[in-house]
Amino acid sequence: MVDKEKLYETLGELLYVVAMADGVIQKEEKEALNKLFENHTWASEIIWSFEYEEAKHSSVEEVYNKVINVCHAHGPAAEYTEFVSAMKIIADAADGIDENEQKVIRSFSTDLIERFQRDLDRFN
Repeated sequence: MVDKEKLYETLGELLYVVAMADGVIQKEEKEALNKLFENHTWASEIIWSFEYEEAKHSSVEEVYNKVINVCHAHGPAAEYTEFVSAMKIIADAADGIDENEQKVIRSFSTDLIERFQRDLDRFN
């Protein structure tokens, strides 16, 4: 199981993926990120990991796969509801949620459910 700090660093990476889904991180998305997490317990980890991936110009696909792998290793968690809500807020920050951002949001939920279901099927 992944610890909470790593899980929230992963949220920052996931939000990077959402913000980059349309090809560019917009000022409004960064502002929404900072506002959303200004009083959050794990704010520094979330924002640090977002900015780290941004500074590295990381591949959206590679970061997304890393996020799914960490979440899978962590297992089911109530925090994923918070993750999806945060994704929607960041995606909506600049001109609403576009098709590519919506695809990332849907894929996150679907990919995790499929991974967890495969794990369950192995036990049955």
